[in-house]
Amino acid sequence: MQLYGNVIGEGQPFIILHGFLGMGDNWKTLGKKISEHGFQVHLLDQRNHGRSPHNEEFSYEIMAADLELYCRENNLKNCYLLGHSMGGKTAMLFATQYPDIVSRLIIADIGPKYYPLHHQDILDGLSALDFDHIKSRGEADKDLSQYVSDIGVRMFLLKNLYWKEKGILGLRINLKVLIQNSQEIGVELPSHYDFSGPTLFLKGENSNYILQEDETRIQRQFPDVTIREISSAGHWLHAENPTDFLTEVLEFVNK
Repeated sequence: MQLYGNVIGEGQPFIILHGFLGMGDNWKTLGKKISEHGFQVHLLDQRNHGRSPHNEEFSYEIMAADLELYCRENNLKNCYLLGHSMGGKTAMLFATQYPDIVSRLIIADIGPKYYPLHHQDILDGLSALDFDHIKSRGEADKDLSQYVSDIGVRMFLLKNLYWKEKGILGLRINLKVLIQNSQEIGVELPSHYDFSGPTLFLKGENSNYILQEDETRIQRQFPDVTIREISSAGHWLHAENPTDFLTEVLEFVNK
């Protein structure tokens, strides 16, 4: 599957993978800033997300294979690879499977462990959107608010809205397949997989995705790791504190 990618700048390849229900465009502002430091930034949409193709198959193994194909077809080597949440799990697996392609690895607020399903309200809310009757972003937001109270999360989700044709809204995500395979999102990175290259794990101060007790496993599977905390930020740490997030990323890649 040929993934959709938005390429910004020139220089060493720097790939960014978004999280569940996101898209590469979520990272456009940070991607532009990273590109200013001598990188060719690739903002990718993973399968069943954004502008990438929809497909019935969905797992981290398949998404890692998608990324390998993208790198091969675009002749990308010695890549810097950053993944957030679901994208971080894809990035971890990819680095363990294709270490010759990854020069440095950055994981944003996700660990290699198993995570129980916790997106049900969001999936229920998106499923309830009736585009036969919803004719504006405001109407979609109003209906979604009955399931998702956090306005920031709703704004993130509603970036998936687009005009399928004149007067008819739709979602860019393949919601049906993502719901069918939602249990895949929390799957752990197999404990015997490891990546020995330089790695940075960033965790949000107000997030519970990476706990103190998770760090031993992270250090075992990623022996050349630095773990840093982004202050005043939760799970969407790159959006909640983009200044500190960018500082940590640039400090790591310029080492």
